[in-house]
Amino acid sequence: MTFRVEVQFEPIHELINSLHTYICRSSHKKIDLSSSWATSAKKLLAPEFANMLDETDVDADWKLMYLLVHLCPDKTEVSSFISWLENLTLGELYDMIAEYSTYLPENMGKFHSKSLVLFGQWNELYFKNIRPEILTSLHQEKKSRLDKLLEMNSELFIDSTTNGLMFKPISGLEEIILIPQFHFQPISVIYHYGKFTICSYSARIYFADHDENISPQNYRMLRSVGEKSRLKILRYLNKGPRSFIEIVRYLKLSKGITHDHISNLRRAGLIYAHFEGEALTEYSLRPSGLEEMQKNLLEYITEY
Repeated sequence: MTFRVEVQFEPIHELINSLHTYICRSSHKKIDLSSSWATSAKKLLAPEFANMLDETDVDADWKLMYLLVHLCPDKTEVSSFISWLENLTLGELYDMIAEYSTYLPENMGKFHSKSLVLFGQWNELYFKNIRPEILTSLHQEKKSRLDKLLEMNSELFIDSTTNGLMFKPISGLEEIILIPQFHFQPISVIYHYGKFTICSYSARIYFADHDENISPQNYRMLRSVGEKSRLKILRYLNKGPRSFIEIVRYLKLSKGITHDHISNLRRAGLIYAHFEGEALTEYSLRPSGLEEMQKNLLEYITEY
């Protein structure tokens, strides 16, 4: 690989990932948090702010929010990020974004003001009251991954850390930044900014008492193969990487149904998702995921 790999985590990362989880309404039924999480979170918000979030989408402006978090020189405290953002002039903000993005907000002043409200209000009304174990566990995840990074080659490390993501070296890409996140599990958030790609990956951290000690991730792996079409996808991918359209044609199912099957296999870690920047180009079989599923099943059965 020709790019560097780095692991980062500070509380501001989980703040933006928790806010992403809230505004990405199409994913609320796919995440590991309770299906009522967004409803419960909304009750904590002031009505005006809740309305603002209802009108906020995961779009090009939102992608720039992740860029701002990355570019902040002091991310150790949420308050330090908000102070830094507040003190940026519009000229500084413009120059900063333009270096990494061809897209610029139509109204930079409005974008700046809205970003301050989003980060400030979400922190005040929701994020600062989350259970402390979430941030503690994410810090521990970062430390553990940094230790493993010293022992593994980059490709295997990214695979193991992200549960099956692969990033192709492309022109201009210098760094892959991996950030563990809790709220959006088991889904990853991936944004590309020319010189670097940020991947907020599912840290696979769980706190609830799960039925008979089987974790959501292990149960997800088992459930993912309980559908004939998904088994057919695995057999097809065993022949080599395939694009989404190729899989659709092979299954002879609708794009929507095929996408759901692929998403289930991805979240289970049974297939690789290949990225060029933030564009998902193809899928392939992930044998290590199948081996892990067998190992976890045997451990679950024999530990009883």
